[in-house]
Amino acid sequence: MNVGFIGLGIMGSRMAANLQKAGHTLVVYNRTPEKAAELVSNGAILAQSPEEVGKQCRVVFTMLATPESVEEAALGQHGFLKELPGNSLWIDSSTVNPSFSLRMAQTALKMGHRFLDAPVSGSLKPAETGQLVFLIGGEANDVEEVCPLLDTMGKAVLHIGAHGQGSSMKMVNNMLFGQMMAAFAEALRLGTSLGITEEVLCQTLLNGPGGAPFLKLKENKLLTRDFSAEFPLEWMHKDLHLAGVTAYEQGIALPTLHTVKELFAQAKQAGLSQEDFSAVYQFVNPK
Repeated sequence: MNVGFIGLGIMGSRMAANLQKAGHTLVVYNRTPEKAAELVSNGAILAQSPEEVGKQCRVVFTMLATPESVEEAALGQHGFLKELPGNSLWIDSSTVNPSFSLRMAQTALKMGHRFLDAPVSGSLKPAETGQLVFLIGGEANDVEEVCPLLDTMGKAVLHIGAHGQGSSMKMVNNMLFGQMMAAFAEALRLGTSLGITEEVLCQTLLNGPGGAPFLKLKENKLLTRDFSAEFPLEWMHKDLHLAGVTAYEQGIALPTLHTVKELFAQAKQAGLSQEDFSAVYQFVNPK
């Protein structure tokens, strides 16, 4: 069975590579075809459009940056949904807002297909080593069907609930990570202004009650100022924006979220878009 994979960025390329290593034949598409070169050299079929993926597959993964890019790949002029055989399964691992996932699920159903929102917890290294955690919304039978594929890319599959619940959990997850990173950056900024070294601050704070595991993973980046992207800052800003949109849709106030979102927006404007999102520290405490 051919497996379709659309979106070969930092995460998608590594997820697709793990599917390929497990022996699956891939049909891949990326707007920048060069990013598919290694997969193609190892046997993947390079499609010239998303619709070409749909013509050759009954299972399609999408791992794209924004809701707009997902919708274009699925429903645009050259979208794959209209080309899929009936009762095919679309797994969207992109980080998008829950209302968008619900709309895509309803659209897929009307077109005779099945849908799972299946974003992942984890960044570059977990994607590379097959240690991602899938957060899934959709029908239990569909989750069970696709588990053998997910197990080649991740260490855990968590069925959160109905359509939209996987995207909901991912949004809460990323909102928290963005806020924690911003808070830690400001703590380091204050500490260094008082004459404490970054090394002592990290050693003390990260080994204390406030030392969240994900912050420990960013310690080396903070100390070396090597902010090569594992999860680009521009996409964290996008996720915080989508969380704000969702809060508006839900009629709830999240004032801290909006403050942090604007901090990341300022960091983007300062030229840090393509750096890891921990580079917000570079913006808060430039050297």
